[in-house]
Amino acid sequence: MRITQGAFSFLPDLTDDQIHAQVQYCIDNGWAVSLEFTDDPHPRNTYWDMWGHPMFDNPDAAALIMELKDCRKVYGDRYIRVVAFDASHGWESVKLSFIVNRPADEPGFRLERQETAGRRIRYTTKPYAADRPAGSRYG
Repeated sequence: MRITQGAFSFLPDLTDDQIHAQVQYCIDNGWAVSLEFTDDPHPRNTYWDMWGHPMFDNPDAAALIMELKDCRKVYGDRYIRVVAFDASHGWESVKLSFIVNRPADEPGFRLERQETAGRRIRYTTKPYAADRPAGSRYG
């Protein structure tokens, strides 16, 4: 199963040159770029760990690509994404995010069914990876 979160997630993985082009687009629009990583890619897990600091005044995407290579050396077995933040007044939010690294094996999710009062049925999505302790979910 392939995790599909953020922009470009239905496309084949981006090359570093394509990532560079997208990051430069973000910088050219005045957005701060940063890297985040996680081993729990649940769609509602919006709080990924941040790699380094956001790059607010960075004029060149090469700096983020250098950070991405360093992040891959340490967390290459996890999901890594680029986040582009627009700090302009009235927006002040993420404008773009996309995955730039995936573990070799993506185990996917299971759907758990729970029957509740009044014959109501609730469903919960749980990642198979979360069955293992944090830090040892992939690899």
